[in-house]
This record gives sequence, structure tokens and C-alpha cells, in this order.
Amino acid sequence: MEKVNLDLKDLDLEKLAELDEYIKTLDDPVERLINVLHRAQHIFGYLPPNLQLYIARKLDISAAKVNGVVSFYSYFTEEKTGKYVVSVCMGTACYVKGAEKVLKKVLKELGVKKNEVTKDGLFSVKDVRCVGACSLAPILTVGDTVFGYMTEDKVPEVLNKFRGENNEN
Repeated sequence: MEKVNLDLKDLDLEKLAELDEYIKTLDDPVERLINVLHRAQHIFGYLPPNLQLYIARKLDISAAKVNGVVSFYSYFTEEKTGKYVVSVCMGTACYVKGAEKVLKKVLKELGVKKNEVTKDGLFSVKDVRCVGACSLAPILTVGDTVFGYMTEDKVPEVLNKFRGENNEN
């Protein structure tokens, strides 16, 4: 079987070193593949194919196994995302209470389409099926922060909060 060359040119070597240090702390990294992938996504923001191949080689497992896990779990993403991922729940309760209008307002405010990254790299937007907080419908999340009872009118305020956080750094 031919070995594919590992291209590291698009990967930050300091981030790779951080991932390597994490892997060294694990008793059995192969058994903890999901943990390794979570940490890699936390460090890099996403799991591009060359990072998946790096992880496979580091753990001495097949690239197909790594990609199988990445593609199976919806938490993992192979595409670059913004610093803040804005998700609008489109589950039944949220949809009925106006989630589609909220999503359209978010896309308009940010000037992007679903799954695109804003020019400043701060935001990307996606719709999700259900976040499990139907009593707060409609739901918008930014990263791990949940905003319930969302309306079109509240969208600019929520986005500006995260723009402001970015300006403080």
C-alpha cells in the first residue's frame, strides 16, 4: 500500500506541538481517539484532512478510522469556522416560533451564507436540528452560550456582544 505524503504546510507547528503534548498525557491515545479529536478541534478550530492524517500517523492507526469518527459525529467539522460559530435551532418548536426569520436576520447582519466565514474571521453560521431547549424556543447559540426566546430584533445586540468581546482582546 502506498503511503500518502503528509503535508504540514497549512498546519501551525506550535499548535501541533500543543496537540502532541496532550497526546503524551494519555495512557492509551488510540482508545481515546475521540478525546484527541476534540482537543485537536479545540486547538485548530476544525479538523482538515492533513490534520486527520497527522493524528492517524501519530497514533499509528488508519486515516480511514480517524476520518470515519470525524465524519460520523456532527460535533466535528472539517471546514474552517469563524472564531464564533452561530447556530440557529431549526427543530420543530424553534421553527414554529420563528427560527427561520432569526436565521435570515443573522445571515443578513453578517453578510454571509450558511457555513461561510465572515471576512473578519469572527463568525460562521449554521442551522442545527435541535439543541434540546425547546422551552426557550427559538434558540440561537454562539459557541457554548445559549440565547433563548430569540427574535430578529435581538440578533444585532447578540452579535455586537461578541464583536465587543473580540475588540477587548
